[in-house]
Amino acid sequence: MEVRDGTKDYSGLGVLNAIAHIDKIIAPKLIGLDVNDQEKIDNVMITIDGTENKSRLGANAILAVSLAVARCSAEIKGKELYQNLGGKMLMPIPLSNMINGGKHAGSQLNMQEFMVIPSKVKNFGDATKALSETYHELKSIIQAKYGRSAVNVGDEGGFVPPVSRPAEALELMSKAIEERGYQKQLFLGIDAAASEFYNWKLTQYNVESKRYLERGQLVDYYKELIGAFPIVSIEDPFDQDDFESFKQITAETKIQIVGDDLLVTNPKRIRNAVENKLCNATLIKPNQIGTLTETFSAITIDVKNKFNSIISHRSGETEDTFIADLAVGSGAGQIKLGAPARGERTAKYNRLLRIEEALGKKAKYGIERF
Repeated sequence: MEVRDGTKDYSGLGVLNAIAHIDKIIAPKLIGLDVNDQEKIDNVMITIDGTENKSRLGANAILAVSLAVARCSAEIKGKELYQNLGGKMLMPIPLSNMINGGKHAGSQLNMQEFMVIPSKVKNFGDATKALSETYHELKSIIQAKYGRSAVNVGDEGGFVPPVSRPAEALELMSKAIEERGYQKQLFLGIDAAASEFYNWKLTQYNVESKRYLERGQLVDYYKELIGAFPIVSIEDPFDQDDFESFKQITAETKIQIVGDDLLVTNPKRIRNAVENKLCNATLIKPNQIGTLTETFSAITIDVKNKFNSIISHRSGETEDTFIADLAVGSGAGQIKLGAPARGERTAKYNRLLRIEEALGKKAKYGIERF
């Protein structure tokens, strides 16, 4: 839980209360502790808060301090931040948003994100080049087909064309990839965010406009898309509590099935997913769990159970690049960045390009290829 001010200022979203919690409650308890003991400091804050979901002090206050501690520790040691965050030195595969739908766009497209995912490229620099070229090719294709207004962008920089069927979005992206000649290097991914189009009264999914599907029908629907397009990853294909459907699609497909709303970077929920084989990858969002220590706990569970970890941005982002260093240092292997457009997204691409340049020959790229 974030703590917001709830006043007229900034439409209720001000954070003066959260800052006051840092200055008046958190700081007095932390001053004098060893800044290199991240786990102890994070646990002190968790104890002070005393709630299950950090609703007293606010996850925004706690996480801000947690990340500041990590940065301070790196500076004291004379290290780059990524070197102080696990030290794995693994450049991640970027999952790049190209078309937005759902709550991120306000369009007729109910699924939330359609992504391009590099696989068979040599390094992060080549991946970024391929993604940028494909993104701008896609812009030209959409504009030629639907007009200039169709290349407006959503929350994460993806385009918002007037389409309602996922297959239409995937076709547009496939054409852009083909036009640039990247069919062997670039693949497709979906973040369905299915909790947003699940109808609890009907216990059905409003997958396309007025088309509703039962759970089993939606499994078949995804399998058809996988057969028709080079899809290598689907995030939140079902409602966050539809465990049986998650289990079914994970068992019946060979692609990456990612839990975001399903897992919320929560170690307890990740362990449940591992035990019940609900998915095979976790979306890692530090501000979803609230401290860096708990973030690493989630990643550790993934590693031990051969789950993939994907470090992720949020739809409401800043230009802070912490997650870029976290992806490299933790060795997660994948990072969800948004489109190669808009400063709050390109800041992460640029940081990763600089890290790769600094690592030179020491840089290793990505996890096992899709």
